[in-house]
Amino acid sequence: MSRVFVIVEGPTEESFVKGPLAEDLWRRQVQVHLTPIILGVPGHKGGRTNYARVQKDLLRQLKQDPTAYCSTMIDYYGLGQGFPGTPLPANLGNIQKVERIECAIKDDICDRIPDLSPDVRLIPYLSLHEYEGLLFSNPDALAQALNQPNLAHRFRQIRNDFPTPEDVDNSPETAPSKRVIAIYSAYRKVIEGTLAARAVGIERMRQECEHFRHWLERIEALPAL
Repeated sequence: MSRVFVIVEGPTEESFVKGPLAEDLWRRQVQVHLTPIILGVPGHKGGRTNYARVQKDLLRQLKQDPTAYCSTMIDYYGLGQGFPGTPLPANLGNIQKVERIECAIKDDICDRIPDLSPDVRLIPYLSLHEYEGLLFSNPDALAQALNQPNLAHRFRQIRNDFPTPEDVDNSPETAPSKRVIAIYSAYRKVIEGTLAARAVGIERMRQECEHFRHWLERIEALPAL
């Protein structure tokens, strides 16, 4: 079995990785074990994702366990300072933007610890734009999970304004989570975000979200080290 440590931004992503995502892999008998690790050291976990913190955690994890892979699940929305590959050219598409940063992260880590095979063991992933974007893969299921079926049409309106759920965002005030909260102010990211992910389903997210699907395909294809 391949083991993958996933550096995540906070409790919402931690719950998603060890819950719906790990459960989906298990149901399909994919021989990959995911372990989420919240960014930062005890007492200073989560929060702003500047690159110094991400880099430190990636280097630590890759050094500590050379028999495991390492990935990330960090929101592109609100990304902190210092990330390699930035600033981004204005003419890039959304997926091109995150892929540019992901490649630059990998290049940086490879330059720092080439003897620990980060070229093989590191799979950077940025959510485009934010974790909640995945939930718009099925607006009706999202509304049902929130026990607010009457809000489904409003979630559908948002989804229909964009080419894919991953594209849901067009300003700092309209990130996916903020759109959900604007419609349903009682939204609790960790609890209801995880319930909604189960209701929407990983398979539906794969169908609707190209960048997310490509990340999972890479994870699933990893051989044991």
